[in-house]
Amino acid sequence: MASRTETLVAALQAMLGDDAAGVAEALGEVTMVVPVGRLEPVMRALRDRPELRFESLIDVCGVDYSAWGDGAHDGPRFAVVYHLLSFANNWRLRVRTFADDDEFPVVPTVVDIWPCANWYEREAFDLYGVMFAGHPDLRRLLTDYGFIGHPFRKDFPVSGHVEVRYDPEQARVIYQPVTIEPREITPRIIREQHYADTEQAASDG
Repeated sequence: MASRTETLVAALQAMLGDDAAGVAEALGEVTMVVPVGRLEPVMRALRDRPELRFESLIDVCGVDYSAWGDGAHDGPRFAVVYHLLSFANNWRLRVRTFADDDEFPVVPTVVDIWPCANWYEREAFDLYGVMFAGHPDLRRLLTDYGFIGHPFRKDFPVSGHVEVRYDPEQARVIYQPVTIEPREITPRIIREQHYADTEQAASDG
């Protein structure tokens, strides 16, 4: 008798047809890689087909593969990963699709399929710069209004490009290039063994 995971893999392979090689199972989890051109119809089928019934979209996130495996990845740089849940079948599924253009990554929106994708896609756009074609309101979600760049990209500096501070002379908040003040390192103090005993003996004497 086939296990629950094997049943899911077989159903996905039957649905994908020629693209069935994109389905893999590891550590009890199923991941499906979908060509970006087929993403929308495949996602709709995952929700609507009675043998699958992935009613819930749990999460959407971006991935930057530019530094993955110390440069071992030779495919497209940006991917979008979706985590789906089927209440009816008690199944979880990870779906991954890659944007064709590294300079201007674009993936179709799934807001029409799962409305909760709205803010998830806005987050991926804000942090990774992935555009979601057809999104009803694709604006930054977590960074400031005038923020430049996408902070989760591997080539974005950890300290950022600008910092915000209050300028008392101008009596307002200003943006300026990042200034990192040198930190004062306190030397580690190594005490002698039984240090407290000798101090106590000296005070008693």
